[in-house]
Amino acid sequence: MSITGTLLRSRAVAALASPHGVDRYLELVNPMWAAHEVRARLVDVHREIDVPGEPVVATLTFQPTTTWRGHRPGQYVQLSVDLPGARRLTRCFTLSSAGSRPGERFTITLRANPEGEVSRFLVEARPGQLVHLSQAEGDFVLPDRVPERVMFITGGSGITPAMAMLRSLMLRTHRGRVTFLHYARSAEQQIFAEELEQIRTAGYGVDVHLVHTQEGGRYFSALELERLVPDFRDIDTWLCGPEGLVEAVQTAYGVSTGSTTGTKLRVEYFQPPRSSGTAGGRIEFDRSGVSADNDGASILEQAEAAGLRPTFGCRMGICFSCTATKRSGIVRNILTGETSSRPDEDIRICVSTPEGDCSVAI
Repeated sequence: MSITGTLLRSRAVAALASPHGVDRYLELVNPMWAAHEVRARLVDVHREIDVPGEPVVATLTFQPTTTWRGHRPGQYVQLSVDLPGARRLTRCFTLSSAGSRPGERFTITLRANPEGEVSRFLVEARPGQLVHLSQAEGDFVLPDRVPERVMFITGGSGITPAMAMLRSLMLRTHRGRVTFLHYARSAEQQIFAEELEQIRTAGYGVDVHLVHTQEGGRYFSALELERLVPDFRDIDTWLCGPEGLVEAVQTAYGVSTGSTTGTKLRVEYFQPPRSSGTAGGRIEFDRSGVSADNDGASILEQAEAAGLRPTFGCRMGICFSCTATKRSGIVRNILTGETSSRPDEDIRICVSTPEGDCSVAI
């Protein structure tokens, strides 16, 4: 760390900059100067998929400030943008590059969700756009000592963390065997198609299998997995995709939904499982004076159905943007299945469902 950096991070400078903090003043001089916060400037936008009538998929390259500590392939970041109307919105995106060291560039590959304000804004953004970041987070990563045999099973946008790990293995000249099995709707919707074809034919020891479900109606099946990889249960596997794919793979491994006990599976959802709460009773949003019949959906979904607009971010239980206080009642975490009846506890309403009567400070 430089002398200047040490000085800017000191308590004395923080006291002088109070109440705004030193980063507020540095940003006025140069948006890419920071003592504590992480910001990044958009350097390039490359469209991976641009099919008429379909959401755009793009890879964005960012140059972060020197406060960026780097990332491990497979991790995600909380990214905030300032939208028109002085609104700052935060969403979680997986980093798609092989890995980065402090201050190094990285990439994010995202789909412009028709309902996603941030993703739609980013795919249309121009180089120079400034974003705010968290440090990289998440443990869906390769171990320091990579097994000789590795398998990735992904679907749709779930390819992103697996692609980051695959790129890392190639840079590390991994000498083992890698199986890469991906499900996309069609060849036109296949992300990283050209790069994967190059990998498949380059002799790197990577078996690439791309299944396009709209072409012949092929979906995941345990029989097909066993045909491709007869000993798949003995191979360290990273699984990421929509709920249906994740559940089907877990069934093939002989474990229940949400469980990996006794297997070599590592699981990451890019969408949360369907809400699995128990319908019945009433849910009260006490700050708004609104109540409704509990239909078993997540508290966030029920609040929105009641016409409320609570703050949220990733809708996956990752970013904690939707945290609210549960006044009373029992809630179930749909990711872990755990229930809690503690009064006045903070919960993530996007992954919490009420079990009977419940009151939440929304």
